[in-house]
Amino acid sequence: MLEHTKKRPIDVTLSFTGPIDMKRKAVDLMRSMGFTTDQGGIPWRTAFPEFAENEKGTILKGARLREELTQKQLSEKTGIPQRHISEMETGKRQAGRKRAEILAEALNMADYRLLL
Repeated sequence: MLEHTKKRPIDVTLSFTGPIDMKRKAVDLMRSMGFTTDQGGIPWRTAFPEFAENEKGTILKGARLREELTQKQLSEKTGIPQRHISEMETGKRQAGRKRAEILAEALNMADYRLLL
């Protein structure tokens, strides 16, 4: 006679968007179904140490890619020469306050100081 074997549960991660006042109820409901909360994680600087030396350039490039812009397109949008944008992304040039403000506005960034 064949034995029933226990099937291992498949791990799944869920993410929800909804009203904040229903968060507690949703978490309790998910727990009642066997789900657990995972607040784990590590800082990005620990996960990607190769980017820590050029934080500002990494932030600039990430924001540019998020907006789906090339360096040339960002240059045209801001009036900052493309080679300067390239040098900022590679850590060879500092943005400076005025350029950081211009770049942050063009890239829909909340705070220009991330580029300083």
